[in-house]
Amino acid sequence: MSGPAAAGRRQVHLAAQLPGIHNVTVWSDPRSKSQIAFDSFLHLARTAERGRFDFFFLAEGLRLREHKGELYDLDVVGRPENLTQLSALAAVTTRLGLAATVNATFNEPYEVARRLATLDHLSGGRSAWNVVTSFDAFTGENFRRGGFLAEADRYGRAAEFLATARELWDSWADGDVRADAAAGAFVRPGAGRFAHHGRHFDISGRFTTPRPPQGHPVIIQAGESDQGRDFAAAEADVVFSKYNRLDQARAFYRDVKGRLPRYGRGPDELKILPTAGVVVADSDAEAAAYADEITRAQVGPQTAIAHLEAVWGRDLSGYDPDGPLPDIDPEPDSLMLKGHSLFRRDRAETARRWRSLAAERGLSIRELVIEVTGGQTFVGTPRTVADAMDHFVQTGGADGFVLVPHLTPGGLDDFVARVVPLLQEKGVFRRDYTGPTLRDHLGLPHGPARAATDPTAEEAS
Repeated sequence: MSGPAAAGRRQVHLAAQLPGIHNVTVWSDPRSKSQIAFDSFLHLARTAERGRFDFFFLAEGLRLREHKGELYDLDVVGRPENLTQLSALAAVTTRLGLAATVNATFNEPYEVARRLATLDHLSGGRSAWNVVTSFDAFTGENFRRGGFLAEADRYGRAAEFLATARELWDSWADGDVRADAAAGAFVRPGAGRFAHHGRHFDISGRFTTPRPPQGHPVIIQAGESDQGRDFAAAEADVVFSKYNRLDQARAFYRDVKGRLPRYGRGPDELKILPTAGVVVADSDAEAAAYADEITRAQVGPQTAIAHLEAVWGRDLSGYDPDGPLPDIDPEPDSLMLKGHSLFRRDRAETARRWRSLAAERGLSIRELVIEVTGGQTFVGTPRTVADAMDHFVQTGGADGFVLVPHLTPGGLDDFVARVVPLLQEKGVFRRDYTGPTLRDHLGLPHGPARAATDPTAEEAS
């Protein structure tokens, strides 16, 4: 995988996400295909595996967002269920990790642990769980729970949810499936027994699924708050980060990695992967022009006004997207965009910062939204992009990247064909997979081994 040129150099980890939220996808491009058809998922997953990526990731939304009471169609409308899609992909891939976002607010530990363990078995140890929480009663309406869980309790429930899932996976020991025909014993007596008694969950019984091949599926987390960062440092194997500008990324990286020792963990036990967009062309100038074209398609006039309304809480449809920001103040208690986590806090402060930035740089509404929502992360020739990604990782900005293409499903084809070979040439990216499981790809230890206990002692207790 690496030679003398890579001695002492950190390896770059890569993952791919099929975009399904925000305004990443340029669905108006004639090359853009279905966001729902399985062929789209299959194409992108196979491209990622051909590129020796660590994993393929699917986000999740439990309710379609609404803007002014109608579906927010700047998101991709239609969200197939993650674990079902990934289970199908397990049959047509061989090494690629399969990562699903599953909500810890509107699910139960037993069912989620069973489904993830099943995916781990189906894939030979390639499953991952992105643990998320929901903050709003709007999403809760789909579950008839409304605002049943205070926002301050989200991480408490998520931490107990994850701990309970791990107890369920650990209820089966390594070697519990005996299949000993001579002794007439298929499983060890007591296999799968569990009991959890806590604030959020009080359950006991028998877990149906034997121990996953990885021990525990890989755990992913994406919280940005102080509480979320602590949760990641304590519990996660991978962190998704939104910080893909190098100065901000380094600060986030130092902060989260610096929290690991208090939980008895080393810096290599947690991988930090910011999301990134990539534009590759034959020259840097051509790539820059194409990147600008993509960004302006992602943030069209309608999108710019919708983002502004999300912050201002007002109908701003009468404003010119290519004109100045409104001189009126936000309505603090008004929500024009429901189910969207962006810009939901401190909207008056957000408006103040946006006005300051727009005044300082002479930005229109649309130009401002492009600026604050970010453009493409890596832009240039294949060599320019490979060098920039390598520099980002070697200088403490990240352990790698989750690439989110603007086109579905062919948005990573050029990257895999033209950039991956250069990263391999530099000795910072694998030429082939070195193990069968996602934990192998990430360089993480497998879930703790659990030896079977004496069944006689169990039955006597």
